[in-house]
Amino acid sequence: MIAGHFGFAAVVKSRAPSVPTWLLMLATVWLDLVFAPLFIAGVETMKPLDAANPSAYGAVVIFADYTHSLLGALVISSLFAAVVAWRLGRNTGLVAGAVVFSHWVLDLPMHRHDMPLFPKNLGSLPRLGFGLWQWPTASAALELALVIVGAVLYWQAASRVAAPAGEAMIRRAKIVSAVLAVSGVVTLALNVVGL
Repeated sequence: MIAGHFGFAAVVKSRAPSVPTWLLMLATVWLDLVFAPLFIAGVETMKPLDAANPSAYGAVVIFADYTHSLLGALVISSLFAAVVAWRLGRNTGLVAGAVVFSHWVLDLPMHRHDMPLFPKNLGSLPRLGFGLWQWPTASAALELALVIVGAVLYWQAASRVAAPAGEAMIRRAKIVSAVLAVSGVVTLALNVVGL
């Protein structure tokens, strides 16, 4: 779902132009960035569903019991928001924290019942996830839609902001939007083919 997360960050940028783009792109994958060292340490794990094709798009159950639990995502989002608010202001912190948490919300329809409510699945409650990854074409289409919508809304907002500065800035807005769209599509394509 990585391309979809970046597409959503572009949507947010179109609505919150004062928030730095780099911050939104970082925020949208922050849960996965925190997941990475925990995965390397063996604290959080992944189980491929097809041993013959372990890198197939969405064909994995992810046991990210800390970073991708509902409570864990709320705590990580709040800490991220607090640090950003301290450095860049309250409103930017709130937007950045919401984008961090959007990762969990966007993962919910994709994941297969592997997202606990509490860290380490405390209380052994049912895990969440609607399992859209079981249908790779549908899940890839949803990600592609997020990328395209994000790029279009980013282009519209950037063009509005750039218009008073003249044609050169409008051209720059178009180029950045195109790069955003192309990189999102390439990322999704690489993900779908298992790279």
